[in-house]
Amino acid sequence: MSKVFLDWPKFPTAAETSTRDEQLRANVRRATHTIRGKRGILAAERPDWQALRESAAALKDEVLHHLDTYLEHLEARVTEAGGTVHWAENAEEANRIVTDLVKQTGETEIIKVKSMLTEEIGLDSALEEAGISARETDLAATIVQLGDDLPSHVVVPALHRNRTEIRDIFLREMGKHGRPAPENLTDDPEELAEAARLHMREKFLEAKVAVSGANFMVAETGTLVIVESEGNGRMCLTLPDTLISVVGIEKIVPTWRDLEVFLQLLARNATGERMAPYTSSWTGVTDGDGPRTFHLVLVDNGRTRALADPVGRQALRCIRCGACMNICPVYERTGGHAYGSVYPGPIGAILNPLLKGPDDPQTASLPYASTLCGACNDVCPVRIRFTDVLLKLRSDVAEGDAEIKHPAERAAMKAVEAVMDHHSLWNIAVKSAGKAGALVPKNMSLPGPLHGWTDSRRIPDIPRESFRSWWKRTDGDTE
Repeated sequence: MSKVFLDWPKFPTAAETSTRDEQLRANVRRATHTIRGKRGILAAERPDWQALRESAAALKDEVLHHLDTYLEHLEARVTEAGGTVHWAENAEEANRIVTDLVKQTGETEIIKVKSMLTEEIGLDSALEEAGISARETDLAATIVQLGDDLPSHVVVPALHRNRTEIRDIFLREMGKHGRPAPENLTDDPEELAEAARLHMREKFLEAKVAVSGANFMVAETGTLVIVESEGNGRMCLTLPDTLISVVGIEKIVPTWRDLEVFLQLLARNATGERMAPYTSSWTGVTDGDGPRTFHLVLVDNGRTRALADPVGRQALRCIRCGACMNICPVYERTGGHAYGSVYPGPIGAILNPLLKGPDDPQTASLPYASTLCGACNDVCPVRIRFTDVLLKLRSDVAEGDAEIKHPAERAAMKAVEAVMDHHSLWNIAVKSAGKAGALVPKNMSLPGPLHGWTDSRRIPDIPRESFRSWWKRTDGDTE
């Protein structure tokens, strides 16, 4: 994908635009309500649902507490199976490694599947600069790529598009990148799927190099696992001569038996299915079966930063099911693009600041992209406490780099701090507030840069008498 989230506006600015797009809101609402309805039914049919969630959270925490050990074990098993492991500290290093590996094959076009991490690091743009075209093969990702768009959901990247828009994209763009769409293509879902299948089939049969992500990595055997709905991933994993998997270091599970827990949770939460239609696994290379060369690129890119946060590290439990987005009232109204990242919704509101740090100007607003209603806590299959992390991140932003705060807010907070530091001044301020309370209009709009605060708030009633004065006068007697 040539388009990336670079210099994206802050969430309040982006959300102000997206919430005015009625078609976008209708598309997102329809899709999220459909998925979450199916999820609710399938979760309710499992009497051990909460026990599965507890187990998944405990397994993820075990990995995070001993991540170095599991990573070393994984590297040893992958190497024993004939693969090569590469380590990338950041996006630039990961992009350089993958680009060099593709260049070594002499190929100028590759296929890709199932990798949000490559979107996170901007791999497609790096490959494009090196003269290499990367073509997506997942149906939704193909729609996004052909439309020169950006993903808006971790499971359904093209969720913000309706089928009429998809038909127009296929008719306009497919012929520029391979087999064109039929001229008489309608917006019937079966016709759209068939047009995409024929277009992508050529790519599968011609490609010599594939890049993938992974949902899980099994440390016990060095096995990687992809869960999908279409079978395109399996084509990418088996047909090319060279397979390069780019995976975040947190995607490990200890054993095959542990994998069972996550496979029971993922499909139900992600798409409202009891089991994903395709679960593919691969371990190194095997003569006469699949790719002849396998590379695993393990990427940090801020994950150790998140790991160091005692509250925030739980975000690394995420298995990218998207359930938090489907239940979130903010995401439903803004869509995914407003978050300025491949990770939108509640998980994006906490993961992006954790990966980049609280002082990043673009992500500093994301912890505030929440009502703190806690619905995301209730549906998360690995029991991430989103509200706890959001509050912690808000505190980090407030205490962080002053450059990302509003100058008026800084001045106001400094003034309050100065008054509260002096007992006599604070008492005078409290008494004055009580006397002035009756004069303050309930729907007051503050001037200048302060209007943003009053635009979304009603001034509360100000008591005529402070609690301290009342206690002193009555000695706490409520009779």
